[in-house]
Amino acid sequence: MSLVQERRIRHFHEAARLGSVRAAADFLNVAPSAVSRQITQLEHELGMSLLERHRRGVKPTEAGERVLEYYRQRLAQQEVLLESLQSLKGLQSGSLILAIGEGFIEGLAGPLSRFSARYPGIELKVNLCGSNEVIRQVVEDEAHLGLVFHPPRDPKIRTHVSRPQPVCAVVNPEHPLAREAEGAREPLTLAALEGHALALPEVSFGIRQIVAQAEHQAGVMLSPTLTCNALAMLKQFALQGGVTLLPDFVVAEEIAVGRLCRLSLQEAPFITPHVQLISRLGRQLSVGADRLLGLLREDMTAFSPPEVGSVGQSR
Repeated sequence: MSLVQERRIRHFHEAARLGSVRAAADFLNVAPSAVSRQITQLEHELGMSLLERHRRGVKPTEAGERVLEYYRQRLAQQEVLLESLQSLKGLQSGSLILAIGEGFIEGLAGPLSRFSARYPGIELKVNLCGSNEVIRQVVEDEAHLGLVFHPPRDPKIRTHVSRPQPVCAVVNPEHPLAREAEGAREPLTLAALEGHALALPEVSFGIRQIVAQAEHQAGVMLSPTLTCNALAMLKQFALQGGVTLLPDFVVAEEIAVGRLCRLSLQEAPFITPHVQLISRLGRQLSVGADRLLGLLREDMTAFSPPEVGSVGQSR
């Protein structure tokens, strides 16, 4: 593409990404008329409409989606080239963006610290967001890699690592459910949680979708005492004597030191969830992103092989 075409396609990309010509103009620090003109000229050159214009903004046509895909591929290839040249000098510069769900925060600090020690010239940025937003950022090349729990299937996603991470009931060691589980041979049923103070994530969390499936299967409807959008608060609720439902890896540190214990749950939806390390399908990872991927695969608790132990609680 010529320099002029490069400018035009960038204006189109920002309008499609931000959902409006005015937002793209603000981002690019130009007049909205300049953005509209560049997009119109690009459409004229290609002989196809690239944007559908609505009252609330713009959205790419099918042809527009293909142009966007081309542009993202081009940017990704340019990044790979630049970082491969940098690798000849020992990865002395560059930047990496990682999109993650909240549950990965504690397990991520160690690997990122080690990566920074090995490659101090590479800037790391972590975006904290929900599962759907993690996938969107990865698909649209806003993030190089994503860490996500129990994501919906997406044909544009490549999964590099997938490990089972069951959802369990989490309580403190003195909770009646923990004492009852010590001699139990079978996992808890969902019905066993009734009558106990229960905290659950908001319905937008993947965990709640899993709970809903299990409720339907068991014919039980749980009534949480507390609903919130912070996993840290759910853990505190359990520490103070309540019950919550979380994936194993989210409470691994508390279980290891005996502050909390996990109680296996019987219903199938709690057993099957996975955590995944993802990138966009077809994206060639830069040298730095590939090194980070390898470190996350090796060092993160979430991707460690699941422990094989007795049914019931772990401390």
